[in-house]
Amino acid sequence: MEKRLQTILAHAGVASRRKAVSLIEKGLVKVDGKVVTGKGSRFDPDKHRIEVEGKEIKKEEKKYFLFNKPKGVISTAEDTHGRRKVTDFFKDINERLYPTGRLDKDTTGLLILTNDGGLAHKLSHPSFEVEKEYVAKVARALTQENLDRMRKGIVIDGKKTSPCGVFLRRREKTGVYYRIKLHEGRKRQIREMFKAAGSHVIELRRVKYASLTLKGVAEGQFRKLSSSEVKRLHQKAKR
Repeated sequence: MEKRLQTILAHAGVASRRKAVSLIEKGLVKVDGKVVTGKGSRFDPDKHRIEVEGKEIKKEEKKYFLFNKPKGVISTAEDTHGRRKVTDFFKDINERLYPTGRLDKDTTGLLILTNDGGLAHKLSHPSFEVEKEYVAKVARALTQENLDRMRKGIVIDGKKTSPCGVFLRRREKTGVYYRIKLHEGRKRQIREMFKAAGSHVIELRRVKYASLTLKGVAEGQFRKLSSSEVKRLHQKAKR
C-alpha cells in the first residue's frame, strides 16, 4: 500500500515525520536509485527500494494484534488532549500500530491493531462486507415494527443504513440485550440506530470481527494473531 515518503521513513524508525521531511527536502532520500525531494510523494515500501544517506531502510515487519478495548479509551494512535489511547497498551511494540474498525470511547470490545494499511482498509470499508458483531444493552425493548425497521435499514442523518441482523438475547430489570450483526461502520451507528428506533444504548460491546472473537483475552489485554488468523482475515476481506 502506498504511503507518503515521510510516513514510511517514520515507521521505519529513521526519524520523526518532521525530521523525515527535512531529509527529503535536502535530497538525502533515494527511491529506486533516484533522489526524491517532494515531501508529498507516495510509494509502496514493499515494492520500492528506499535509501537514506546511502543506506537502505529496513522493510517494516507486518504485525497484527487483537485487543479487548476497555471503556473510556479512545481508538486512535495519537491524541492532543492527553486522553488514554489504545496505543498506550502497546508501548513495548516497536512498530507503529493503528486501530482498525474504530470504537467510540464508551464502546468496549474487539479491536484489531496493525501496521498493514492494505488489510486495515479492506477490513474497515463497507464495500468489502466484513461482518462485525455486537451486544447492546438498551433501556427498553423495541416494538416489532421498529425491530423490523432496524433490520431492513433505518434512516440516520438522511441516509439509510444497510440491512443488518438484530436479535433479542434476554431481558433484565436493568435493561434489554440485543445482538447486532452488520457490515457497515458509520460513526456511532448502533447507538444512533437504537435512538431512531425508540430506545437508547446503555452499554455496547463488540464481540466478533470477521472470524475473530474475544475468547481468552481479558479487557485491557491483547494477543498476537496467528498466521492462520491473518490468512483468514485476508480471505474475508476479498470482494
